[in-house]
Amino acid sequence: MADVVVLGAGVSGHTAALHLSRLLPKGNTVTVVSPNADWNWIPSNIWVGVGKMPAKSVLFPLEPVYRKKRIRFLQAAATAIWPQGDDQSGRPSVDVVHTGSGRQGETERVGYDYLINATGPQLRFHMTSGLGPDEGHTVSVCTASHAVEAAEQLKATIERLKAGEPQTLVVGMGHGTCTCEGAAFEYVFNVDHELREAGVRDRAQLVYLTNEAALGDFGVDGMTFEERGFQTTSELWTGSLFRERGVEAILGAHVNAVEEGVIRYETLDGEGHTLDFDFAMLLPPFGGVGLTAYDRGGADITEELFAPSGFMKVDADYTPKPYEEWRAEDWPKTYQAVGYDNIWAVGIAFAPPHQISRPRTSANGTLIAPAPPRTGMPSGVMGKTAALSIVDRIKHGSAAPNHEASMADMGAACVASAGAGLRTGSAAAMTMMPVVPDYSRYPTGRDLKDTRGEIGLGGHWVKLMLHHLFLHKAKGRLGWQFIPE
Repeated sequence: MADVVVLGAGVSGHTAALHLSRLLPKGNTVTVVSPNADWNWIPSNIWVGVGKMPAKSVLFPLEPVYRKKRIRFLQAAATAIWPQGDDQSGRPSVDVVHTGSGRQGETERVGYDYLINATGPQLRFHMTSGLGPDEGHTVSVCTASHAVEAAEQLKATIERLKAGEPQTLVVGMGHGTCTCEGAAFEYVFNVDHELREAGVRDRAQLVYLTNEAALGDFGVDGMTFEERGFQTTSELWTGSLFRERGVEAILGAHVNAVEEGVIRYETLDGEGHTLDFDFAMLLPPFGGVGLTAYDRGGADITEELFAPSGFMKVDADYTPKPYEEWRAEDWPKTYQAVGYDNIWAVGIAFAPPHQISRPRTSANGTLIAPAPPRTGMPSGVMGKTAALSIVDRIKHGSAAPNHEASMADMGAACVASAGAGLRTGSAAAMTMMPVVPDYSRYPTGRDLKDTRGEIGLGGHWVKLMLHHLFLHKAKGRLGWQFIPE
């Protein structure tokens, strides 16, 4: 019998835990360690962040779901991994600090036979002075509580506009190495929708501030679409939407600091700029959650398991190489940790081999390069893949091959929707196949049959449907396993 421990209960970790509980024979255990009591469907935080949806519609408590599925739940934060065991036992283990009511601050060492690291990101607001909702001057939609605060500040901004005060609203990335440009893209057009609905769009300056060198890059080096025999780029497709809605774009930007009402940033040409604002939603850069690792004697081996970013090294090719030599084969297939055949890292927790978009530095030497997106659909697929590998190991022995799900073979869909009603919303819907472009297989890097972009009400209906489907799936309700990741 085996004990499987999953660190993290986001899309990737929660998906893995549900599949493990479904597929493992009786007598095996699944334990989930997460500092949060609730599960959050993060894509819909965008709607919470403009006041179109209450936080309770994107959250639900984890404990009842796990109890029903016979999954042990520890509301705790993982702090250290002992992959070889410790001086008391040769069994691998994880140190955790409890965060739940009644046990807050209590430490525990949890043994495991198999480990999935799905800890997600540390939100590194501290990398930009003045960034973030806690100690800074900007709002965020990274968590449901952040999104609630963003909605409140947006509402106050709209009230000032109604009173006749011109306002500047800025949405985008708070650092040159941020990821999740798609979320900022979606939020800026939701803000535009709210301003128009309130009848104050003409008094508002709406600015999209991004580290992307071109619109439509989205951290995946852009896309090529084909329609009726003609090819266009995501840059042109996205740019037309910005022009239509009157959203100003500032490209290739790294935010150096945020002060009250002022953003200081530099652009790829090395020039410094300031931008006055009344409302700003800027996403932070992501990093690993700060796990450490020790060998059996207590020596620190963190650098063996983790990249400097804090993300866990897996079966990727981390050899430094120029953009022109990047290959689809650089990307991991199994997500198994380096040197340990019983540890996997999935979702945001794994260290990518390099960016997907061409990395750039400003004339001052500042890195301005979107980090690879690894959220949503790809995260769920990775979580399931790791779970299936563990199930096969337990059922058929350690020689069972790992399941594979490379981002160079995996497709993804992004639906950026504005509005939350059935008749008043709109969406920019994009699909790509694969996520990581493979120029050895496709002249444009991706399969044109499965890489598409459309704008309209239909995509908005898809977004609403996905919101309810994925909540149904995450709650482990009847037929959940038949809903794709």
